[in-house]
Amino acid sequence: MLSDEKIELRMAELRELSATYAKAYATKCYLEEFKKSKLAILQKKYEPKHKTTAAQEREARADPEYLELLDALRDATEQSETIRWQLKNGELGIEIWRTQESNKRAEKRGYGA
Repeated sequence: MLSDEKIELRMAELRELSATYAKAYATKCYLEEFKKSKLAILQKKYEPKHKTTAAQEREARADPEYLELLDALRDATEQSETIRWQLKNGELGIEIWRTQESNKRAEKRGYGA
């Protein structure tokens, strides 16, 4: 049986993890949006050498700065998803505990306790 102290400690951990997730998710969202801007900035960089939009885009997507941004987006997504699943796991643990406590109460009622 979990004590009130242990439950409160776990809830505090989940609140802290939620704040960490919010920051990680915000970073991921920012990078997803910035990716569009970065592509446009790089296309403009290649505009003097390449007249067609397709050629500019091809060069921009191959640019090391764009590839670096994609690496950062990958890392941010991984961090965000890892934390999200840690939170889901915590929620699942709470639901399992609730079910177990409910089953214990039902069993006590069944025996007239």
